[in-house]
Parts: sequence; C-alpha cells; structure tokens
Amino acid sequence: MPQDGGLRPETARAVNAVVARTQARGRVPSLVAAVVRGGGVAHLAAAGAPVGRSHQFRIGSITKTMTAAMVMQLRDAGQLGLDDPLQTYLPGTPIGDVTVRELLGHVSGLRREPPGQWWERSEGPSVAALLDAVGGATLAGPRQRRHHYSNLAYGLLGLVVTRVTGQEWADRFAQTLRRPLGLHRTTYLPEEPFVRGYVVHLWHGTLREEPRHDSRAMAPAGQLWSTLPDLARWAAFLAEPDPAVLAPATVAEMCLPVTIHDPERWTTGQGLGLALWRSGERVYVGHTGSMPGYLAVLAVHRGSGTGVVGFANAYTLHGTGMAAFGARLLDEVLDREPAPPARWRPAPAPPADVAPRLGPWWWMGREYLAAWDAETEELVLANRTEGVTSPGRFARFGPDRWRGVAGADEGEVLEVRRGPGGAVVALEIATFVYTRDPDAAAAAAHAGDGTTT
Repeated sequence: MPQDGGLRPETARAVNAVVARTQARGRVPSLVAAVVRGGGVAHLAAAGAPVGRSHQFRIGSITKTMTAAMVMQLRDAGQLGLDDPLQTYLPGTPIGDVTVRELLGHVSGLRREPPGQWWERSEGPSVAALLDAVGGATLAGPRQRRHHYSNLAYGLLGLVVTRVTGQEWADRFAQTLRRPLGLHRTTYLPEEPFVRGYVVHLWHGTLREEPRHDSRAMAPAGQLWSTLPDLARWAAFLAEPDPAVLAPATVAEMCLPVTIHDPERWTTGQGLGLALWRSGERVYVGHTGSMPGYLAVLAVHRGSGTGVVGFANAYTLHGTGMAAFGARLLDEVLDREPAPPARWRPAPAPPADVAPRLGPWWWMGREYLAAWDAETEELVLANRTEGVTSPGRFARFGPDRWRGVAGADEGEVLEVRRGPGGAVVALEIATFVYTRDPDAAAAAAHAGDGTTT
C-alpha cells in the first residue's frame, strides 16, 4: 500500500486540522482517518490517544455494505432475484411478501430493531429466536413509499445468504470478500491490538468502557471489526471494483438511489446497501457505523476515485455526525486537489465498417457528432447544439444494429439506414431519423419519418 504523503502539504494540513478540531469538539478519546486515492492510502490523520495502523475498531453498520455486496454477488450468479419475496428463502415468515430489494434499500417498512433486548448492547438473538420474533408487529410503516432504516432487514438478509449458499454469513464473507480483497484484519470478533470503546460522561468527561458482544443472527447488520488500511481497501474497491469480486456495473447499480430522504433538497438518499450524500455538485456513497463505544464512516467519491474512512472510540461525537465528518474531509481533499483530467492519447483507426457512421448528423435542427471509443468499442453520439454533457453510447449487437448502453437512449436500438448503393445515409434511434443534411432531417421528421418531442 502506498505510504503517507500522497497529498499536497497544504491539503494534508487541512485534513489534519479537521480531524484535530473534530476530536476536541466531539470529545472522543481517539479520532483517526485515512484519505484514499489511487487505490491506496494517501494520508493518515489522528488526534487524541495514539492509535496504530493495525489497531481494530468496530465498524458497525458499514458491515451492511459488505452484506449487500454478498447479496449482489448471488444475484449476479443467478442464485437469487432482487424482486423475489422473502418467503422464497425463508418460507412461512409472516412478512414473506417483502422483497430482497426492499430489504437492501430500507424501504421494506420493517421496524428498526428486532423485538427483545437491544442487540447492540447485549448478546444478539439466535437465528431461531430471530425467526420466531419476526411477524406482523415488525412492520413500522408503508412499504416502498419512504425510507425507514432497519437493522432487522439486514439480519434477515444474512439469513437469506445462509439459506441460498448453505454457509454461515461469516464464512461466506471470508470466502467472497475478506480473502479476495486482502481484508486480513477485518474480523468477526476483535483481535488484538484493538481499541477499547467508551461512552463519555456528558457532565464530567469520564469514560465508561462498553461491552463487546457477539450480535449473532444480527451480525450482518453491524458485527465486523476492521482497521484503517483494510477499510481503505474496501473504499478503493467501491471506487474501482475488481470484476473478479463484483462486476463494476453491479457496484454502480448499488449506488443508484432507491429513495431520496429529503425530496425538497435531495441531499441524502439510499441505494442498495449504500448511503448517498450530496455535497454541492458531488455525490458521495458509503455508510456510517455505530456500536456501543464506536463510531465509523466510509465515504467515496467514485468519479475521482477518492475516499475517506474514519473511526472514533466513543458512542457520541458532539457537534457533528460521522457522515458530516467524512463529507467534510472529502470536500477538503477534492476542493484542494481536484482529479486531473484524463490524458489524451492517440487512438487506432476505427474499424472500416464503423468509419462511415462517424462525423456530424442532424435531427430536428440539432447537430450531433458521432465518434468512436476504441477502448470500449462503442459508438458515441453527442448533442453539440445543446451542449449535453452525457452523450449516448452504443454497443454493436448485430449487422447495422447497436444497443444504447448509456445516456438518454440507453436500451434503445440504433439502426443504420443504407441507400440503394449500400452507403450509410441515416441513423434511426427509436423512430428518430438522423441525416447528414440538416434540412433533410427536419423534412423527414415533419413527414412522419421520425417523432418529435
């Protein structure tokens, strides 16, 4: 892993200052953070009692991001469907019509915690006890209409993973994520050295060490322990996934909003296992975590491959929250060190049968430019008249037929029209006909050979 010093000195100082101020105002014994860039740790910052790189903290609900990844692995392998009802895997449950997707996105309507003692501060329920406790009373609100955070949902998702694979959740995690990604210090139970967690007394600042219970059937919601380097690897994976572990398109799907928490401002939302936070024109993905005595944050800006991870060994951070702390650190780095533009390189000539499709096209008075992306072997169609920043991208799937894979025409078919001599004369996308002649394109549309919007 790259050593510290990957940030400019002034950026590193700004990050250090944020960590120091947050530790002092937040009244936590130790606060540590790592900045992730280029797949590794670019900088470490710490304030309070000394903590080493190899020291574990409890990551709490960041565990959910890994549980969600395990579910998506099974979906990609065809072993479950996101819209399958829970009863497919846990037959007989009274809430069996809730779907896997709803559980992942916290829109199932399930109550936040399982019935019984608070599992975060006492030994969690057994699988049998959890299943016995699940019933109609666990419904806390309407399904799919609004976000309602549910630890219970992730306990049930862990049971789904076990029923589908025949493996205990912890064993499946070790096989599919821990070992492939080298998360060697990310463990089910704490392993020395680990940082003790506390509750800080509000009136006189004394510390009370918190118990470290096994959450058992609720482990998929918040059990794991990790270190800054390990959680940095997970952040780097979310920024640039390893296809051998999880397809990049699947991680991108996890980052799409299932629901927006505040429709008036669009500042926070929920994906499939990942929280979404807007900061200005950027969107960060990740999660926070809390267990008695511990707080954690994971936040990633996927577009630049930049992330932050952080831990505190107290249950409260006065004056702010861990999500805001993580976003503040990311803002400092990205504002001071924006990602450099991708370097332009000469490209090989396009295939001979692709070249006649390239160049300017017109539809309804708008000019489009068709270009070739040699790296992805996709046809790129950009709207030059209106300056649209997300051009359409098309992948070939047959002679003179291309399928939209990105942009407004994703999923639509682009067909190449040829004249009597076989020359390319027009492109048609969803009945819209693009021609080389702007006047002919407008005439074709008005004649019913295309559809206007």
